[in-house]
Amino acid sequence: MNYLLKGAELWNKSEKNPVVCDGNSIGVDILQMEGYVVFPAFCDVHVHFREPGFEYKETIESGSCAAARGGYTDVCTMPNLKPCPDSMNSLKIQLKKIEDTAMINVHPYGTITKGQEGEELSDMEEIAPFVCAFSDDGRGVQRDALMEEAMKKAKSLGKMIVAHCEVNELLRGGYIHDGEYARLHGHRGICSESEWQQIARDIELVKKTGVAYHVCHISTAESVEIIRKAKAEGVDITCETAPHYLILNDMDLEEDARFKMNPPIRSERDRLALVEGLCDGTIDMIATDHAPHSLDEKSRGLEKSLMGVVGLETAFAIMYTYLVKTGVISLEKLVEVMAINPRKRFGFSMNKNDLTVFDLNCEYEINPADFKSNGKSSPFTGTKVFGKCVATFSGGKLVWREDK
Repeated sequence: MNYLLKGAELWNKSEKNPVVCDGNSIGVDILQMEGYVVFPAFCDVHVHFREPGFEYKETIESGSCAAARGGYTDVCTMPNLKPCPDSMNSLKIQLKKIEDTAMINVHPYGTITKGQEGEELSDMEEIAPFVCAFSDDGRGVQRDALMEEAMKKAKSLGKMIVAHCEVNELLRGGYIHDGEYARLHGHRGICSESEWQQIARDIELVKKTGVAYHVCHISTAESVEIIRKAKAEGVDITCETAPHYLILNDMDLEEDARFKMNPPIRSERDRLALVEGLCDGTIDMIATDHAPHSLDEKSRGLEKSLMGVVGLETAFAIMYTYLVKTGVISLEKLVEVMAINPRKRFGFSMNKNDLTVFDLNCEYEINPADFKSNGKSSPFTGTKVFGKCVATFSGGKLVWREDK
Protein backbone atom coordinates (compact mmCIF):
# COMPACT_ATOMS: atom_id res chain seq x y z
CA MET A 1 0.00 0.00 0.00
CA ASN A 2 2.51 2.51 -1.22
CA TYR A 3 0.13 5.46 -1.11
CA LEU A 4 2.49 7.41 1.11
CA LEU A 5 4.59 8.14 -1.94
CA LYS A 6 1.64 10.30 -2.96
CA GLY A 7 2.41 12.33 0.14
CA ALA A 8 5.59 13.63 -1.41
CA GLU A 9 3.58 15.00 -4.32
CA LEU A 10 0.96 16.56 -2.06
CA TRP A 11 3.55 18.07 0.26
CA ASN A 12 5.27 19.39 -2.86
CA LYS A 13 8.77 18.96 -1.54
CA SER A 14 11.70 18.92 -3.96
CA GLU A 15 14.07 16.61 -2.06
CA LYS A 16 15.62 13.89 -4.17
CA ASN A 17 16.04 10.23 -3.26
CA PRO A 18 13.58 9.92 -0.37
CA VAL A 19 14.16 6.95 1.91
CA VAL A 20 11.21 4.61 2.49
CA CYS A 21 11.31 2.74 5.79
CA ASP A 22 10.32 -0.91 5.81
CA GLY A 23 6.68 -1.07 6.87
CA ASN A 24 5.87 -4.46 5.37
CA SER A 25 4.73 -5.86 8.70
CA ILE A 26 1.63 -3.67 8.44
CA GLY A 27 1.59 -3.07 4.71
CA VAL A 28 2.38 0.62 5.03
CA ASP A 29 5.42 2.55 3.89
CA ILE A 30 6.68 5.56 5.81
CA LEU A 31 8.24 8.19 3.59
CA GLN A 32 11.14 10.21 4.98
CA MET A 33 12.24 13.50 3.40
CA GLU A 34 15.11 15.29 5.14
CA GLY A 35 13.60 15.17 8.59
CA TYR A 36 9.97 15.17 7.50
CA VAL A 37 8.03 11.92 7.69
CA VAL A 38 4.75 11.25 5.88
CA PHE A 39 2.24 8.90 7.52
CA PRO A 40 -1.28 7.82 6.73
CA ALA A 41 -3.39 10.31 8.66
CA PHE A 42 -4.55 9.13 12.05
CA CYS A 43 -8.01 7.94 13.11
CA ASP A 44 -9.41 8.46 16.62
CA VAL A 45 -12.52 6.44 17.47
CA HIS A 46 -13.18 8.24 20.76
CA VAL A 47 -13.55 12.03 20.89
CA HIS A 48 -16.02 14.48 22.40
CA PHE A 49 -16.76 17.53 20.26
CA ARG A 50 -19.64 18.67 22.52
CA GLU A 51 -21.89 20.00 19.74
CA PRO A 52 -24.86 20.24 19.88
CA GLY A 53 -25.61 21.32 23.43
CA PHE A 54 -22.24 22.19 24.99
CA GLU A 55 -20.60 24.48 22.44
CA TYR A 56 -18.93 26.50 25.19
CA LYS A 57 -16.64 23.48 25.75
CA GLU A 58 -15.92 22.62 22.09
CA THR A 59 -17.53 22.76 18.68
CA ILE A 60 -17.27 20.46 15.70
CA GLU A 61 -15.28 23.21 13.98
CA SER A 62 -12.79 23.74 16.82
CA GLY A 63 -12.54 20.04 17.57
CA SER A 64 -11.94 19.07 13.96
CA CYS A 65 -9.31 21.81 13.66
CA ALA A 66 -7.53 20.39 16.72
CA ALA A 67 -7.73 16.93 15.15
CA ALA A 68 -6.22 18.16 11.89
CA ARG A 69 -3.41 19.83 13.83
CA GLY A 70 -2.76 16.50 15.54
CA GLY A 71 -2.56 14.59 12.25
CA TYR A 72 -6.08 13.13 12.21
CA THR A 73 -8.51 13.00 9.31
CA ASP A 74 -11.10 10.61 10.83
CA VAL A 75 -12.68 10.88 14.27
CA CYS A 76 -15.72 9.29 15.93
CA THR A 77 -17.72 11.64 18.15
CA MET A 78 -19.29 10.32 21.33
CA PRO A 79 -23.01 10.85 21.87
CA ASN A 80 -23.21 12.54 25.27
CA LEU A 81 -24.75 15.64 23.70
CA LYS A 82 -27.93 17.69 24.06
CA PRO A 83 -29.97 16.40 22.42
CA CYS A 84 -28.16 13.09 22.34
CA PRO A 85 -28.37 11.15 19.05
CA ASP A 86 -30.94 8.55 20.10
CA SER A 87 -33.36 9.24 17.21
CA MET A 88 -33.18 10.60 13.69
CA ASN A 89 -34.63 13.94 14.74
CA SER A 90 -31.84 14.56 17.22
CA LEU A 91 -29.09 13.05 15.06
CA LYS A 92 -29.99 15.38 12.16
CA ILE A 93 -28.85 18.38 14.22
CA GLN A 94 -25.38 16.94 14.60
CA LEU A 95 -25.16 15.75 11.00
CA LYS A 96 -25.99 19.25 9.77
CA LYS A 97 -23.25 20.78 11.93
CA ILE A 98 -20.76 18.22 10.64
CA GLU A 99 -21.70 18.97 7.05
CA ASP A 100 -21.38 22.71 7.56
CA THR A 101 -18.31 23.05 9.77
CA ALA A 102 -16.14 19.91 9.98
CA MET A 103 -12.63 20.22 8.54
CA ILE A 104 -12.11 16.44 8.46
CA ASN A 105 -14.24 13.28 8.43
CA VAL A 106 -16.43 13.23 11.55
CA HIS A 107 -18.36 10.02 12.22
CA PRO A 108 -21.04 10.29 14.93
CA TYR A 109 -22.03 7.52 17.32
CA GLY A 110 -25.64 6.77 18.09
CA THR A 111 -26.67 6.01 21.65
CA ILE A 112 -27.47 2.52 22.85
CA THR A 113 -30.31 3.74 25.06
CA LYS A 114 -32.75 6.65 24.93
CA GLY A 115 -31.25 9.67 26.62
CA GLN A 116 -28.35 7.44 27.68
CA GLU A 117 -30.52 6.60 30.66
CA GLY A 118 -30.11 2.83 30.44
CA GLU A 119 -33.83 2.09 30.50
CA GLU A 120 -34.86 1.38 26.89
CA LEU A 121 -33.13 1.10 23.56
CA SER A 122 -32.69 4.09 21.29
CA ASP A 123 -34.19 4.14 17.80
CA MET A 124 -31.30 1.95 16.67
CA GLU A 125 -32.80 0.79 13.41
CA GLU A 126 -33.69 4.31 12.33
CA ILE A 127 -30.26 5.84 12.97
CA ALA A 128 -28.07 2.85 12.07
CA PRO A 129 -27.29 3.96 8.48
CA PHE A 130 -25.96 7.31 9.73
CA VAL A 131 -23.80 6.33 12.72
CA CYS A 132 -20.45 4.56 13.01
CA ALA A 133 -21.56 2.36 15.94
CA PHE A 134 -23.67 2.44 19.11
CA SER A 135 -22.33 3.63 22.48
CA ASP A 136 -23.56 5.12 25.74
CA ASP A 137 -20.07 6.40 26.47
CA GLY A 138 -19.84 8.13 29.80
CA ARG A 139 -22.22 5.54 31.25
CA GLY A 140 -22.10 1.79 31.41
CA VAL A 141 -25.29 -0.09 30.56
CA GLN A 142 -26.12 -1.55 33.96
CA ARG A 143 -28.89 -4.02 33.15
CA ASP A 144 -27.64 -7.30 31.70
CA ALA A 145 -30.87 -8.02 29.82
CA LEU A 146 -30.91 -4.59 28.19
CA MET A 147 -27.31 -4.91 27.04
CA GLU A 148 -28.05 -8.34 25.59
CA GLU A 149 -31.05 -6.88 23.76
CA ALA A 150 -28.89 -4.05 22.42
CA MET A 151 -26.25 -6.48 21.20
CA LYS A 152 -28.83 -8.58 19.38
CA LYS A 153 -30.27 -5.48 17.72
CA ALA A 154 -26.84 -4.14 16.74
CA LYS A 155 -25.90 -7.54 15.34
CA SER A 156 -29.02 -7.58 13.16
CA LEU A 157 -28.14 -4.12 11.86
CA GLY A 158 -24.51 -4.96 11.14
CA LYS A 159 -23.29 -2.43 13.70
CA MET A 160 -20.81 -2.60 16.54
CA ILE A 161 -21.44 -2.05 20.25
CA VAL A 162 -18.79 0.26 21.72
CA ALA A 163 -18.92 0.08 25.49
CA HIS A 164 -17.94 2.35 28.33
CA CYS A 165 -17.59 -0.32 31.01
CA GLU A 166 -18.37 0.80 34.54
CA VAL A 167 -20.36 -0.78 37.35
CA ASN A 168 -22.12 2.09 39.09
CA GLU A 169 -22.52 0.42 42.46
CA LEU A 170 -18.73 -0.01 42.72
CA LEU A 171 -17.92 3.67 42.18
CA ARG A 172 -18.76 4.74 45.76
CA GLY A 173 -18.21 8.42 45.12
CA GLY A 174 -14.65 7.95 43.88
CA TYR A 175 -12.97 10.33 41.46
CA ILE A 176 -9.35 9.12 41.12
CA HIS A 177 -7.80 5.64 41.22
CA ASP A 178 -8.20 3.73 44.47
CA GLY A 179 -4.46 3.50 45.00
CA GLU A 180 -1.47 4.92 46.79
CA TYR A 181 -1.97 8.57 45.83
CA ALA A 182 -5.60 8.49 46.99
CA ARG A 183 -4.59 7.02 50.35
CA LEU A 184 -1.73 9.48 50.87
CA HIS A 185 -3.83 12.54 50.06
CA GLY A 186 -7.22 11.58 51.47
CA HIS A 187 -9.11 11.18 48.19
CA ARG A 188 -11.95 8.77 47.43
CA GLY A 189 -10.86 6.13 44.96
CA ILE A 190 -12.44 4.28 42.04
CA CYS A 191 -11.64 0.57 42.23
CA SER A 192 -10.33 -1.34 39.22
CA GLU A 193 -13.14 -3.88 39.51
CA SER A 194 -15.68 -1.24 38.48
CA GLU A 195 -14.16 -1.46 34.99
CA TRP A 196 -13.13 -5.06 34.47
CA GLN A 197 -16.24 -6.62 36.04
CA GLN A 198 -18.48 -5.13 33.34
CA ILE A 199 -16.04 -6.07 30.58
CA ALA A 200 -16.22 -9.67 31.80
CA ARG A 201 -20.04 -9.51 31.81
CA ASP A 202 -20.16 -8.08 28.31
CA ILE A 203 -17.83 -10.72 26.93
CA GLU A 204 -20.25 -13.43 28.04
CA LEU A 205 -23.05 -11.55 26.28
CA VAL A 206 -20.94 -11.22 23.12
CA LYS A 207 -20.45 -14.99 23.15
CA LYS A 208 -24.25 -15.40 23.25
CA THR A 209 -25.11 -12.79 20.62
CA GLY A 210 -22.13 -12.79 18.24
CA VAL A 211 -22.08 -8.99 18.00
CA ALA A 212 -18.91 -7.11 17.11
CA TYR A 213 -17.81 -5.49 20.37
CA HIS A 214 -15.28 -2.79 21.22
CA VAL A 215 -14.21 -1.65 24.70
CA CYS A 216 -13.48 2.02 25.35
CA HIS A 217 -10.44 3.38 27.20
CA ILE A 218 -9.28 0.33 29.18
CA SER A 219 -7.10 1.24 32.17
CA THR A 220 -6.53 -1.85 34.32
CA ALA A 221 -4.28 -4.91 34.23
CA GLU A 222 -7.29 -7.15 34.75
CA SER A 223 -9.03 -5.66 31.71
CA VAL A 224 -6.02 -6.48 29.56
CA GLU A 225 -5.93 -10.08 30.74
CA ILE A 226 -9.67 -10.62 30.36
CA ILE A 227 -9.62 -9.26 26.80
CA ARG A 228 -6.49 -11.24 25.93
CA LYS A 229 -8.22 -14.44 27.04
CA ALA A 230 -11.40 -13.58 25.11
CA LYS A 231 -9.43 -12.98 21.93
CA ALA A 232 -7.70 -16.34 22.33
CA GLU A 233 -11.16 -17.91 22.54
CA GLY A 234 -12.20 -16.30 19.26
CA VAL A 235 -14.52 -13.63 20.68
CA ASP A 236 -15.13 -10.72 18.27
CA ILE A 237 -13.64 -8.10 20.56
CA THR A 238 -11.28 -5.14 20.21
CA CYS A 239 -10.25 -2.42 22.63
CA GLU A 240 -8.50 0.91 22.95
CA THR A 241 -6.49 2.73 25.53
CA ALA A 242 -5.31 6.34 25.74
CA PRO A 243 -1.83 7.90 25.93
CA HIS A 244 -2.22 9.00 29.56
CA TYR A 245 -2.84 5.42 30.72
CA LEU A 246 0.28 4.19 28.91
CA ILE A 247 2.63 6.91 30.17
CA LEU A 248 1.43 7.99 33.63
CA ASN A 249 0.64 6.23 36.91
CA ASP A 250 -1.31 7.47 39.90
CA MET A 251 1.83 8.67 41.67
CA ASP A 252 2.30 11.20 38.86
CA LEU A 253 -0.91 12.93 39.93
CA GLU A 254 -0.97 16.44 41.34
CA GLU A 255 -3.73 18.35 43.08
CA ASP A 256 -4.86 19.58 39.69
CA ALA A 257 -7.85 18.53 37.59
CA ARG A 258 -5.72 18.19 34.46
CA PHE A 259 -5.04 14.72 35.89
CA LYS A 260 -8.73 13.89 36.34
CA MET A 261 -10.50 11.70 33.79
CA ASN A 262 -12.71 8.61 33.74
CA PRO A 263 -11.46 5.95 34.00
CA PRO A 264 -8.69 7.37 36.17
CA ILE A 265 -4.93 7.06 35.73
CA ARG A 266 -4.11 3.90 37.65
CA SER A 267 -1.11 2.18 39.24
CA GLU A 268 2.30 1.41 37.75
CA ARG A 269 1.28 -2.26 37.64
CA ASP A 270 -1.68 -1.32 35.47
CA ARG A 271 0.42 0.93 33.24
CA LEU A 272 2.96 -1.83 32.58
CA ALA A 273 0.18 -4.30 31.79
CA LEU A 274 -1.30 -1.84 29.28
CA VAL A 275 2.08 -1.39 27.59
CA GLU A 276 2.45 -5.16 27.38
CA GLY A 277 -1.06 -5.40 25.93
CA LEU A 278 -0.21 -2.80 23.32
CA CYS A 279 2.98 -4.65 22.35
CA ASP A 280 1.34 -8.09 22.03
CA GLY A 281 -1.74 -6.87 20.15
CA THR A 282 -4.30 -7.29 22.92
CA ILE A 283 -4.85 -3.53 22.72
CA ASP A 284 -5.76 -2.76 19.13
CA MET A 285 -5.63 1.00 18.96
CA ILE A 286 -4.81 4.29 20.65
CA ALA A 287 -7.72 6.68 21.17
CA THR A 288 -7.46 10.00 22.98
CA ASP A 289 -10.85 10.27 24.72
CA HIS A 290 -10.46 13.97 23.88
CA ALA A 291 -12.91 15.53 26.36
CA PRO A 292 -12.76 19.33 26.62
CA HIS A 293 -14.35 21.34 29.42
CA SER A 294 -14.36 25.03 30.25
CA LEU A 295 -11.64 26.60 32.38
CA ASP A 296 -14.09 27.00 35.26
CA GLU A 297 -15.15 23.36 35.10
CA LYS A 298 -11.52 22.25 35.35
CA SER A 299 -10.46 24.73 38.06
CA ARG A 300 -12.13 23.13 41.07
CA GLY A 301 -9.46 20.64 42.14
CA LEU A 302 -9.40 16.87 41.89
CA GLU A 303 -12.59 16.31 43.84
CA LYS A 304 -14.95 18.88 42.38
CA SER A 305 -13.80 19.39 38.79
CA LEU A 306 -15.40 17.57 35.89
CA MET A 307 -13.70 14.50 34.46
CA GLY A 308 -11.99 14.75 31.10
CA VAL A 309 -8.82 15.99 29.40
CA VAL A 310 -7.88 16.88 25.84
CA GLY A 311 -5.43 14.93 23.72
CA LEU A 312 -5.82 15.23 19.95
CA GLU A 313 -2.95 17.70 19.57
CA THR A 314 -0.50 15.80 21.80
CA ALA A 315 -1.18 12.08 21.24
CA PHE A 316 1.38 11.32 18.55
CA ALA A 317 4.18 13.34 20.15
CA ILE A 318 3.62 11.71 23.54
CA MET A 319 3.55 8.20 22.07
CA TYR A 320 6.54 8.85 19.83
CA THR A 321 8.65 10.41 22.60
CA TYR A 322 7.91 7.90 25.35
CA LEU A 323 7.33 4.64 23.48
CA VAL A 324 9.08 4.86 20.09
CA LYS A 325 12.22 6.84 20.93
CA THR A 326 12.72 4.65 24.01
CA GLY A 327 12.48 1.47 21.92
CA VAL A 328 9.31 0.09 23.49
CA ILE A 329 7.49 -0.08 20.15
CA SER A 330 8.46 0.65 16.56
CA LEU A 331 7.33 3.66 14.57
CA GLU A 332 5.46 1.26 12.28
CA LYS A 333 3.59 -0.16 15.28
CA LEU A 334 2.57 3.32 16.35
CA VAL A 335 1.18 4.05 12.88
CA GLU A 336 -0.66 0.74 13.00
CA VAL A 337 -2.48 1.53 16.26
CA MET A 338 -3.15 5.18 15.44
CA ALA A 339 -4.10 4.95 11.75
CA ILE A 340 -4.53 1.44 10.39
CA ASN A 341 -6.29 -0.65 13.04
CA PRO A 342 -8.98 1.94 13.92
CA ARG A 343 -10.07 2.21 10.30
CA LYS A 344 -10.05 -1.54 9.76
CA ARG A 345 -12.21 -2.20 12.81
CA PHE A 346 -14.69 0.60 12.16
CA GLY A 347 -14.91 0.00 8.42
CA PHE A 348 -13.54 3.36 7.28
CA SER A 349 -11.86 3.41 3.88
CA MET A 350 -8.11 3.92 3.65
CA ASN A 351 -8.04 7.06 1.51
CA LYS A 352 -4.62 7.29 -0.12
CA ASN A 353 -4.81 11.07 0.04
CA ASP A 354 -5.40 11.21 3.82
CA LEU A 355 -1.89 12.01 4.98
CA THR A 356 -0.04 13.77 7.74
CA VAL A 357 3.49 15.15 7.74
CA PHE A 358 5.60 15.30 10.90
CA ASP A 359 8.96 16.76 11.80
CA LEU A 360 10.27 14.07 14.14
CA ASN A 361 13.35 16.09 15.07
CA CYS A 362 11.39 19.05 16.38
CA GLU A 363 11.57 19.22 20.19
CA TYR A 364 9.14 21.50 22.00
CA GLU A 365 7.22 21.92 25.24
CA ILE A 366 3.50 21.19 25.29
CA ASN A 367 1.66 24.45 25.93
CA PRO A 368 -2.17 24.37 26.01
CA ALA A 369 -2.26 28.06 25.11
CA ASP A 370 -1.25 26.94 21.61
CA PHE A 371 -4.06 24.39 21.28
CA LYS A 372 -6.69 24.83 18.60
CA SER A 373 -9.12 22.95 20.83
CA ASN A 374 -11.22 25.11 23.13
CA GLY A 375 -10.23 22.70 25.92
CA LYS A 376 -6.88 23.42 27.58
CA SER A 377 -6.68 20.78 30.31
CA SER A 378 -3.88 18.29 29.60
CA PRO A 379 -1.93 16.02 31.95
CA PHE A 380 1.09 16.62 29.71
CA THR A 381 1.28 20.41 30.11
CA GLY A 382 4.93 21.44 30.24
CA THR A 383 6.19 18.08 28.95
CA LYS A 384 9.03 18.22 26.43
CA VAL A 385 8.32 16.04 23.39
CA PHE A 386 9.53 15.29 19.90
CA GLY A 387 7.36 15.23 16.79
CA LYS A 388 5.43 18.21 15.46
CA CYS A 389 2.69 17.95 12.86
CA VAL A 390 3.55 20.35 10.06
CA ALA A 391 0.76 19.45 7.62
CA THR A 392 -2.34 17.28 7.27
CA PHE A 393 -4.23 16.42 4.08
CA SER A 394 -7.80 15.14 4.09
CA GLY A 395 -8.80 13.68 0.74
CA GLY A 396 -5.87 15.53 -0.81
CA LYS A 397 -7.01 18.88 0.60
CA LEU A 398 -4.61 20.71 2.90
CA VAL A 399 -6.48 21.12 6.20
CA TRP A 400 -3.54 21.98 8.45
CA ARG A 401 -0.17 23.57 7.88
CA GLU A 402 1.90 24.69 10.85
CA ASP A 403 3.28 27.83 9.26
CA LYS A 404 -0.19 29.02 8.23
